Order: sequence, then structure tokens, then C-alpha cells
Amino acid sequence: MAFKRSAPSIEDRLADFATLDRAVTLEEIELSLPFAERVILPIIDRLAEIAMQFSPAKSREKLQHKLDLAGNPYEMSRFVGTRILMAILMGGAGFALLFLAQNLSFILRIALPAVGTVLGYFLPVLALGGKISKRQKEIIKALPDALDLLTICVEAGLGFDAAMAKVAEKWDNELCLAFNRVIQELQLGKLRREALREMADRTDVPDVQTFVAAIIQADQLGVSIARVLRIQSEQMRMRRRQRAEELASQAGIKMLPAIAFLIFPAIFIILLGPAVIQVIVMVEAGQLGMF
Repeated sequence: MAFKRSAPSIEDRLADFATLDRAVTLEEIELSLPFAERVILPIIDRLAEIAMQFSPAKSREKLQHKLDLAGNPYEMSRFVGTRILMAILMGGAGFALLFLAQNLSFILRIALPAVGTVLGYFLPVLALGGKISKRQKEIIKALPDALDLLTICVEAGLGFDAAMAKVAEKWDNELCLAFNRVIQELQLGKLRREALREMADRTDVPDVQTFVAAIIQADQLGVSIARVLRIQSEQMRMRRRQRAEELASQAGIKMLPAIAFLIFPAIFIILLGPAVIQVIVMVEAGQLGMF
């Protein structure tokens, strides 16, 4: 997994050293850093620097898009370095198992390091995919309520940009972070339709793409944005209700494995257990005529 810099910050550590009565050396400041920042992060950065030199531009673009979909939890270079470091560590763990288990076949001796290396290389990708899925679900869940508030703000007289900023201040979720980025890009001079399209690309959520397309079309045709938002809000609530009904209809099917493997065996033990015990006792006592 990629490491993220955490508190205390450099400013906090320098403030702590400033309270001392003696001069502080650069070595002491470096040793005050956490182990991950002193040792692991430089290794990751060096591996990433080497890997990025041989990585095709298209591969870097795809990886950056995935990081955008996940909300940019890591820097691209650091994520690449983490994958390489994980592959080396887990491949080394596979080699270590060879020395601990001496009686392994030739195939296993080759497979263990290879499987460890492959797993280490792709585990960060799986973790990134989990973050993407989690972020998209959070955006889908927050969108109907955000559109309701956005509609109220626009109908109250606010402009669309100001209404979006007001919604972004209301909650602390992935959708509001996406709105905040759009507001920042608008303040830097980017066109609204470009900022909204890029937001839709960074989320890859069909509901967001539909919302963005409707806003851009309304802006180009001069249609009332308040009316478009009202329609979009109603559609999003309807889709949320349909998704809830779909999940409810799947509940019975998802419960079948638990019923078959957990509940039914317990019921059979309770109902048939005493009878089975009695039969066993009778057999051992020779009281069954058939035996």
C-alpha cells in the first residue's frame, strides 16, 4: 500500500526543536521523522523514479485516471513505487519460505516466489479498485440529497456556481469534494462546461454524467437551470428508490447460503439430535430387534 504523510508535520517538529536550549543538528531533525518517512518512502520514490522512465505514456494516463476515480489518495509515482516494493517484499517472502520448508517439490519452489511477486504487484491495484468502488457508491448515495439542496438554492435566487459552493460547504463527502474542485477550477478561469465534464470523467458515475449533460445542455440552450435541476432531482430520487427495491428483491437469494449452511443444520441438530442419540444408545444396549 502507498504511504501517506501524516502528522506531526515538519513545522510542528521544528517548533518542538525551537523550544530546546541547544542547537539542533540536521541529523537529529531527520531522526525525528517516522520510520516510514525516513526509510520506506525514499525507497518507494527511488523505485518509482526508475519505473517511470520505462513506463509508456498511455499506461501512465490510465493509472492517473484510476487514481482520479479513487479521489487521488496517492501520488502516481508513489503508487508505482509501492507496487514494485510490494512485489519485491512478497517475492522475498516466497524465497524465505523455501528455506523454512525443505521438502517442497520443484514446481512449488518456482511457484512460491513467482506467486508472491505477482500478488505483491497487484495487491495495491486491488486496493485501489476497492477505493474506486467505495467512492462511487458514496457519490451515488449523496447525489439525490445534493441535487435537492442545489435546486432549493437556485430557486431561492443563487447562481448555479454559488449554489454548488453552498452544497459543497454543507457536507463532507466525496461528491462535495468533487464540487469543491469544480469551484476552484472555475475560480481559476476554466469554463463551466469543461469543469463539469472533467468532474464527470473523474467520478465515472452514470448519474453524475447524466446530471452534468443536462446542466451543460440547459446552459447552451438557455433553459432555466432551476427547472432542469428539479427534473434531475426527481429522477435521482426515483433511481434511488428503484435501486433500493432491486436490493430488497435480491435479499432472499443472498440469504439462501446462510439458511442452507448455518440455520438448517442447527435446526436439524435440535430436532433430530435427541432421536439420533436415543437410537445410538439403544443400539449399544442391544435393544433394537433389527440388530
